Amino acid sequence: MVIIITGASHVGKTALAQKLLEKYSYPCLSIDHLKMGLIRSGQTNLTPLSDDSDLTDYLWPIVREMVKTAIENNQNLIVEGCYIPFDWASDFDAEYLKHIQYYCLIMSENYIKNHFADIKKFANIIENRLDDSDCTIESLLADNEQILVNAKKHGINYILIDNDYSNDLLNGVVEFE
Repeated sequence: MVIIITGASHVGKTALAQKLLEKYSYPCLSIDHLKMGLIRSGQTNLTPLSDDSDLTDYLWPIVREMVKTAIENNQNLIVEGCYIPFDWASDFDAEYLKHIQYYCLIMSENYIKNHFADIKKFANIIENRLDDSDCTIESLLADNEQILVNAKKHGINYILIDNDYSNDLLNGVVEFE
């Protein structure tokens, strides 16, 4: 089983991946770690501040083939990160797709407005963000709205976090074999 977790920044992708790793002992691939490894090693001219679409275009083909390799080897894997295109499923045939669980996490406007202090408070719960100054209520609202629009446009499943983060999240995540 391959579990793909995506969504905007600060929605809890890494925290959910960590919980699933602890529960199921599946290995986890952080696309951010892959990105930084490729950048720091000089394998790309992209930077951490490069446009998300450029990072997606560069990283997704690598991640996609890692997912295929895991499935072909009957291995479990959690993949989490922002750089997954909305049409991701078109890159896999039906035989691969039956081995992939996909979760797009989205915070509602209501949740962001009522819980912004909590979102900032828990931003470093799993990973240390060196500079979190770009996380503003306005940026979270815009990013999550854009993700919601694209999720609906592309007909992908998403988990809307609207009232209670843990309950909303857990209600959207199924149990795995």
